[in-house]
Amino acid sequence: MAIQIITDSTCDLSPEQAAALGVTVVPLRVRFGEREYIDGVELTKAQFYQLLSESRELPTTSQINPDAFEALFRQVVERGDEVLGVFLSGELSGTFQSAVIARELVGAQHIHLVDSGSVTLGLALLLEQAAHLRDEGQSAKQIAVRLEELRGRLSLYAMVDTLKYLKMGGRLSGGAAAIGGLLGIKPIVTALDGKIEAVAKARGKAAALAWIAEKVAGEKMDPALGISFAHSCNPELMHELRDRIEQVCELPSSFAVEIGSVVGTHAGPGCVGIAYFRGE
Repeated sequence: MAIQIITDSTCDLSPEQAAALGVTVVPLRVRFGEREYIDGVELTKAQFYQLLSESRELPTTSQINPDAFEALFRQVVERGDEVLGVFLSGELSGTFQSAVIARELVGAQHIHLVDSGSVTLGLALLLEQAAHLRDEGQSAKQIAVRLEELRGRLSLYAMVDTLKYLKMGGRLSGGAAAIGGLLGIKPIVTALDGKIEAVAKARGKAAALAWIAEKVAGEKMDPALGISFAHSCNPELMHELRDRIEQVCELPSSFAVEIGSVVGTHAGPGCVGIAYFRGE
């Protein structure tokens, strides 16, 4: 019995990365005004950030409905395979709940679902571990249990380069955004209890990257597990972040993703981050 790993497009894996891991990606939908796009299919990440820069209002994203998951789950189960679904945090979207409803509609025992408690590079890192465990021969149930344990050890830190979109989304007042912009304030965010929350502020990019590097060194990542980096339209700054972290600790193998519509809506371009698992 084979295992089909299924996720949503907020994992931000490229088509090539998803294919290499053997992961099926179900897209969310992104709406700019009256126009709706299928994330990653009708709208690339480059096109998303272009539209974001031109828009006077923030786009919205639509969760995946249960019908889409039900059809996919039935297809997998009817061919005699197991489903391992790993999705973005249920605190950020109703997508995970849609998957739960679909599992109930299918009524199959061989559908195992995991709320990642994360998104983008954090979700991608859990998917990499899921693929690794599948290739080792573990069952879908065993992998789901392991992912839920790893979720509690997952750290994610990212620097937001611009305050523009936090202001547009009402997460920051106009006055605070103006002062922050003048002072070069760079918020640093983390995934906490399934939500994206501000954890620190730094004056300038160099200070923000130094803060993240110090945090990573202090938390002592698990060297046996991989790490992920991410950026939104700024791969050079992502490489600078990696270089800074390498100055303070040894890094295991890593991969990178480009941040897409869900996080990119509020973070905007220029965001960089890292996700990893803390040691036990």
